[in-house]
Amino acid sequence: MSGPGEAAPATAIRVRGLAKRHGKDEVLRGIDLEVARGEVAAVIGPSGGGKSTLLRCIIGLETIDGGEVEVGGIRLAAGMPETERRSALAGIRRKVGMVFQAFHLFPHLTVLGNVIEAPVHVLGVPRERAVEEARRLLGRVGMEEKVDRRPESLSGGEKQRAAIARALAMHPETLLLDEPTSALDPRMAAEVLRVMEGLAREGQTMLVVTHAMGFARAAARTVHVFAGGRVAESGPPAEIFERPRDPRTRAFLADLGAAD
Repeated sequence: MSGPGEAAPATAIRVRGLAKRHGKDEVLRGIDLEVARGEVAAVIGPSGGGKSTLLRCIIGLETIDGGEVEVGGIRLAAGMPETERRSALAGIRRKVGMVFQAFHLFPHLTVLGNVIEAPVHVLGVPRERAVEEARRLLGRVGMEEKVDRRPESLSGGEKQRAAIARALAMHPETLLLDEPTSALDPRMAAEVLRVMEGLAREGQTMLVVTHAMGFARAAARTVHVFAGGRVAESGPPAEIFERPRDPRTRAFLADLGAAD
């Protein structure tokens, strides 16, 4: 990890030889990829390729069976002693925010309450300052009119925008987004994608698992194609979508009708 006065690592996330098994099923089979600071990286590919498992391993919701993950200079590796693993996870979770497909908002709290919960109780931010920051973030995602609403009264798109504001309230260096629009209808998905595109323009580092090919084309600097627990290929969007090299990429894009 960077010490006082040292520059932050240029690489936000580095994954080397990452392996994950569920019983006899090899979900991830030696994943190598990097995300630079300020970069938007998209992970695409057919279902069952290990995309969501990658994010869950990075943030420690799944244990690592092989290889390692490094986030902002903090290393999490397979076989680490448990005390070291817990320490690494605590550091990583201070640097990374996660936005889930299913929102995971607290149903008993208002939108504002959801956004201030972690800053107040985890970071120890004074409530008045947390509320001020939460209102700013909710305005940033177009939710300033909904601060006193409960999640049950929100549309899917509004819930996801609130979830993004909640993740941003922890000032993460990197946002992990796991299929943030797949549970939404096209109009609601467009609302969320506009927010994500705005974050990309502002330089927010993001690793996004998505089936929204338009977002991957327009906002990502790098696209990683997963298939069968491996990275089939990686490259700039124009290269992946217009000149895919791997037959698995070509088949996936043809199935989506996304190939030129």
